[in-house]
Formats: sequence, structure tokens, C-alpha cells
Amino acid sequence: MGAATSAALPTIAISHANSPYVTAYSWSTASGFGSKYTNPSPPPTGSGAGVAFSPDGKAIAVGHATSPNISVYSWSLGFGSRYANPATVPTTSGSGVAFSPNGAALAIGHSTTPFVSVYPWSTVSGFGTRYANPATLPGGGGSDLAFSPDGAALAVPHTGTPFLSVYSWSTASGFGTKYANPATLPTSGRTVRFSPSGNAIAVTMNNTPFIHVYPWSTASGFGTKYANPTITGATLGGYVTFSPSGDAIAIGHSGSPWISVFPWSTGSGFGTKYGNPSFTNAGYVGAITFNPSGTLIIHTGSNTPFLYAYAWSSASGFGTRYGSVTLPGNGTGVVFSPDMV
Repeated sequence: MGAATSAALPTIAISHANSPYVTAYSWSTASGFGSKYTNPSPPPTGSGAGVAFSPDGKAIAVGHATSPNISVYSWSLGFGSRYANPATVPTTSGSGVAFSPNGAALAIGHSTTPFVSVYPWSTVSGFGTRYANPATLPGGGGSDLAFSPDGAALAVPHTGTPFLSVYSWSTASGFGTKYANPATLPTSGRTVRFSPSGNAIAVTMNNTPFIHVYPWSTASGFGTKYANPTITGATLGGYVTFSPSGDAIAIGHSGSPWISVFPWSTGSGFGTKYGNPSFTNAGYVGAITFNPSGTLIIHTGSNTPFLYAYAWSSASGFGTRYGSVTLPGNGTGVVFSPDMV
């Protein structure tokens, strides 16, 4: 299929394990997946591990295996030119990527010291000079990262204790002081997300209970951990994300039903789990997201076709499954363009 041509159609982009390592489709709420956009040229140099659109929708970043470990392309209803590599590339395979909320910084986690790299970013000129490392490095390979909604904090889950490090952040000066660790540490660190209001932070783990969620304040950091949910059928924790309104939290895992979604309230934490989606042979869920209006939930899986999309309602949970497309391999990241509705 060729590139989509209608400016009215927003985009879903997915990073995945096999060439071309990132794929994008137009999307219609009425009919689901539309045309596949032409692959980027040149493609990323290795297996995709994370994908993000810049807040203005003019760039798309992919973390991937093999040097330069991050590739960024201009975006305008399709992949454009690849930006020049940063002067100092991440030291090893890139994982999660994230633009700051103001679009002025681009962060990537990676597997060797310093475990996280952040660069000034401009859609016009691309990468700036890498920010200085944080004074206290993460305790191991950075597996993901997320900026707080106000842009004042940057969270990095990682492979060694304390498994989650959160730093104050400023576009002007970069990393600030590392926040004190939570009183109850996670037992590993896989993915992290702040709630849309910025008053909670969630991190997934390899083992039971598979997720910890804490109250969060930019002023004071971590609060007392919320009571754990019960996630059945899981042997490995995966991805986590909040719905745009903050009234639901979705967790991917390695056993059937592969994805568990719970009502969420800052006051009371996890509610009673929503019913499972209609298709329950997805395999390990590597990425999940909601569209900005909260009417769609989409996740990857390790079983073909590797990508699953459902209508979503906070009142009733999973709705009808949209017809799918087949990715070249297991999906590792999924993101909607900023104009996604």
C-alpha cells in the first residue's frame, strides 16, 4: 500500500522486532486501520524498541538496537528525511524514547552507563549537545523512561536497585537532584508512566505483583505505595499506561489474558478489573496505549498479527475489536500522532 493522502486521517506508529523496525498506518475511528505509510529511508539500523512523536507532530523518534541506537525522522503524513545523528550517540541499544512535554528535549534509555541520554531537540535543527549525566546514575540499564506531564521530572526504570530513579528536570539546565527512593522499592524496573494529572507514577516489574503505583508530587516525590491489584495469569510484567482522563490503568503481561485494565482513582487506587478483551491469544504484550480521546485502546502482542485494537469506554471497558494488520514482528512500542482522536 502507498502512503495515505488525507490530512484528516491521523496516524498510529509501531516499533517492532523485524525490518523495517518501525511501521505507520493511517487510522479512522469508523473503519480502523487504513493505508500503510511508505517505510522510512533509510530505516533504523536494528530492532525497534520504542517510538514517540514529538508534541508538534513534526518528528518521530525510534529507539533501536545497533548504533546509532536512536533514529529520528521528520514527519508530515509520512516519513521524511532522517535527522543527523547526535554528536554523542547512546552507548548501546536504545530502549524507550520520550520527548519532553514542551518538545525541547529528547530522552532515550539504554543498556550501558550512563543508562540514559537526553538531548536538546529542535524540529528545525535536530539534536543539540547531549545534556550532562545525572549526578547519581540509574542503577542499571535503562529499560524505559517518561517525563512528568509538567516536564519537571524524568523517570527511568532500570535493571539494578533501586529499579526506578526519578530526577528533577529543566530544559535549561538538564538533570537536577535525584528524588529519594520510594519507601517500598519495586523488585525490578520495566516500564514507567505518570498519570495524566501527574499525581501518580506507575512502574511494572518482572515478578508478582507485576506493578507498583505511588502517589507523586514534584515538590515531595514518592508517596506511600497504593495497594497492589491482583493480576491473574501473569508470569512477567510488561507495559503500563493510563487512560487520557486518568480513570483507567492498563497493564500488559506474559500470560492470558495478556492485558489487564483496572479503573483508577487517585483517591482509592485500583478498582475491580474490567472484563477481558474478546481475543485472548495475543501473547506477551510489549506496548499499550489509548487514543487521546479515550475511545480506543491498542496493544501489541508476541503472537501474529502482533497488533490489536479495540473500542474502549471507561463505563463498559473493551468493545468491538477492529480488523487488524499484521506487523513484521513483535511490537515493542505504539504511539498515536498528536492529532489522533
